Amino acid sequence: MGGVTRPVFLWLQVVLGVTLHRARRTLLQAAILFCVLALLVWVAVFLYGSFYYSYMPTVSFSAPVHYHYSSDCDATNSVLCSFPVANISLLKNGKDQVMIYGQPYRISLELEMPESLVNKQLGMFMIKMSCYTNDGQTVAAVVRSAMLHYRSGLLQTLNTLLFSPLLLTGMTEQKQLLEVELFSDYKANSYQPTVGAVIEIQSRRVQVYSAQLRIHASFTGIRYLLYNFPVMSAVIGVASNLAFLSVIVLFGYLQFIWGGLWPPEQVMMGDTTCMQWRREEARKRMSFSQTKIPQKDNDHVAE
Repeated sequence: MGGVTRPVFLWLQVVLGVTLHRARRTLLQAAILFCVLALLVWVAVFLYGSFYYSYMPTVSFSAPVHYHYSSDCDATNSVLCSFPVANISLLKNGKDQVMIYGQPYRISLELEMPESLVNKQLGMFMIKMSCYTNDGQTVAAVVRSAMLHYRSGLLQTLNTLLFSPLLLTGMTEQKQLLEVELFSDYKANSYQPTVGAVIEIQSRRVQVYSAQLRIHASFTGIRYLLYNFPVMSAVIGVASNLAFLSVIVLFGYLQFIWGGLWPPEQVMMGDTTCMQWRREEARKRMSFSQTKIPQKDNDHVAE
């Protein structure tokens, strides 16, 4: 009985050892494959992120507009001594340009104005914007008109009665927000980059609470897709990078296997040796057949 069970135990031990070896090798291969895939995914995401942040410009930019005017005259009847003027820097952090070359931008000015009697009697007024370079040279200028939206006396009275609780508590004010489009398709010059702008309200009677300059990029082509469909663009970009990197890694792996373990010289030598062996076998068979034929002829002669 012991002599029968001993080979069985040895066989089970061998089978268990082989199984553990295969499982260990499979686990190691799976771990290596997972690490390679994780590295490829990380590199693909990094490449797409680098491309996105280097290719996509600043989408929007806003800056407060602080007007200044002369006060060295005898101003009467709410008339200023000069036109309100503001100088605005179009650089981020004082060094990076907001507008890149060739990209169209929409530039507008938002004015928060009280519904005062002076502004109502003012009517239309002009707003001028001049863009300049580092050396102070003007590269673009535009003049636009603006005015408060008209409200009749009855509508103004009803609006005051309706919002009187909010007006009394200070939660709202009798004001209007005007948006004046200055440039609809502004493009910066690569040889003369725009670094700042001067905005002037050509009226001495205008009353303004605050003002804001807004710059918004109008994307087209690939930038339009990247901005309006960010998730889909990210998935397609990362997948494309991952496929490209996977092909490179696969070719590198095949080159390592075929060119490292079995060099071309070794493969050619193996093919040459095989051909020589086949030739020797053919020669032996031919010589054997030639020696066999004369022997048969001699047997016939002897008979």
